[in-house]
Amino acid sequence: MKRISMVMSLWVFSLLLVACGSTTDTKTEEAEVFLGEPGDTLIVGLDDTFVPMGFRDSEGNLVGLDIDLATEVAERLELNIEFQPIDWAMKETELNSGNIDVIWNGYSITEERKQKVDFSIPYTGGGQIFVVLADSPIETWDDLKGKTVAAQQSSSTVDLLANHESGIMDTFANGEIIQYPSYNDVFNDLDSKRSEAIAVSEIYARYTMKQKGSGKYRVLEQSFAEEDTAVGVRKTDTEFLEKLNTTLTDMEKDGTLGEIKSKWITE
Repeated sequence: MKRISMVMSLWVFSLLLVACGSTTDTKTEEAEVFLGEPGDTLIVGLDDTFVPMGFRDSEGNLVGLDIDLATEVAERLELNIEFQPIDWAMKETELNSGNIDVIWNGYSITEERKQKVDFSIPYTGGGQIFVVLADSPIETWDDLKGKTVAAQQSSSTVDLLANHESGIMDTFANGEIIQYPSYNDVFNDLDSKRSEAIAVSEIYARYTMKQKGSGKYRVLEQSFAEEDTAVGVRKTDTEFLEKLNTTLTDMEKDGTLGEIKSKWITE
């Protein structure tokens, strides 16, 4: 009996050691402060399906407004740059855990996001709109009542609709908006007629409709929000944020920002 008791005691002690070890191993460390010194590598987190901000061309290369803009900023600050596709629903977690250094991909400024990240100065803006197929009977917001509407998961589009003063989301089918991982999925849903309307960033929508054939779609006359786009950085990266803002301001003054925007944004 004494031997059994000793074995049991050792077994319990071993479990305690394993538990303590597991606690240590799973502890989340805070991300290091990114200073943006010359020679550092800037890791840019993005959704690589978000045209025209950051997406892959027919050869698989990353292209877009934000790709050009981030590359130019990195060059001026003498930084190496690495683009890291991420799950857009996890963007703030990826940033604050240190897996990326910035969220730079048509990232709209919202009050909710301000609680999690700091933003650079805005570098572009645009509306949020409803898009339907050209032959759709939907003409106005009232016509969306009871209809199936889709948007991108964890996008500012969803936040803006959920908090819209009109309460319009409550009027959709089942009182909800269908959410997909990317805007590309959202447009495909409309094309296949699984959704009867989509809520989408105007910059994305105009570019996509031009590529797919603008005659296939209609935009409802009234947009439901206007917003600014900026770069998201960790709240601890104050020194880098100052450098980033200075560089973006310089690029606006010397015309480089305007040239990049005119290359990608479709009116």
